[in-house]
Amino acid sequence: MKSEKDSKYIDLGERGKLNLKNKLNDLTGKEWIKFSKSWFIHTPPRRKEDEVLHPAKYPESLVEEFITFFTKENDFVLDPFLGTGSTLIAAGKVKRNGAGIELSENYYNTCLSRINKYGFENKLTPILGNSENIKELMIQNNIINKFDYVITSPPYWNQLERNSIRQKARKDKGLDTIYSETKSDIGNIKEYDEFIEKQAQIFDQVYDLLKDKGYLTIVTNNVYFKGKLFPLAYDTAISLTKRGSKSWILKDEKLWLQNDKPLIALGVNSAWVGNRHHQFCLIFRKEEEANALKSK
Repeated sequence: MKSEKDSKYIDLGERGKLNLKNKLNDLTGKEWIKFSKSWFIHTPPRRKEDEVLHPAKYPESLVEEFITFFTKENDFVLDPFLGTGSTLIAAGKVKRNGAGIELSENYYNTCLSRINKYGFENKLTPILGNSENIKELMIQNNIINKFDYVITSPPYWNQLERNSIRQKARKDKGLDTIYSETKSDIGNIKEYDEFIEKQAQIFDQVYDLLKDKGYLTIVTNNVYFKGKLFPLAYDTAISLTKRGSKSWILKDEKLWLQNDKPLIALGVNSAWVGNRHHQFCLIFRKEEEANALKSK
C-alpha cells in the first residue's frame, strides 16, 4: 500500500521522481538540481543556413533548457527581441506557446518560414514591430493573456556595429554584421547610458505583460570598447531593479561558458585584451508584493 508521501510523486525512471505539487515546471527533483548549477557549458549544433543570416543568434537548444525549467507544458513564453525565432522554435519543441517581437522584416520573414517548416501544434506568434511599442502590439494582435515566462537576448549595445575581428568572416561572406540600420533599433544607440535607459524602458512594458511571480531571463554580456570594459550585464541588472513600481527582483545569474569558440590573438605583446568566452544569463522575477511594500 502506497504511503501519502509516495502518492505525491511519479517515478519517471532515470529522470527521477516528479513531485505532483511542483508549481514551476514539469521537471523531477534530479533535473531541477542539475539546472540550478551557476555555470554550464553548452555547445550547440552547427547553425543551419537560415539561422546563419542573423549575426547574433542564440541557440534554441539553450533556450529549450530555460523554457523547460521556468514553464509547464502549454504555458506562454515571450521574447521582445525575437531575431530569427530561436525562442519560438524552442517553445514549440517543448510544447509551449509563445509570441515575440522583431523589428527587422527580413528576420521576421525568416522566423515565419522556420516556424512553418516545423508545423508545431502550439500557438506561436511572431510579430513585426518595435519592442518600444510592445504592449500596443500585443493588443493589436489579440494577445490579451499575460505571459508565464520571458526569455530574450537584447543587442549588446554597439558590439556588432564595431565590426570586430570575429565579424570579419561574416562580412567576407556578405552576411549581416549588424542587426539593422534603423534608427529606432536600440542596437544603433551611440551613447551607453542612453542604451541602458532605453532597454530598461522596454522591460518596464514587459513587466506589465508578465504574470506576477513569473520569471525573466536576459542573455547578455559585458562589452570591451575603446580600451575599457563596459559592464553591460551588471548595468542591465542594476537598471532593471531600480524602476519604482516596475522594479524587477534580481534572483541570480547563470554563466554560459562557450568552450567551442576559437581563441584570437588580442593585444599580444602589447596589452591585456581578454578572449570573452562566456555569456551572462540574468534571472529576474516579477514580485508585485515586494514593490508594493517598497512604496509604503
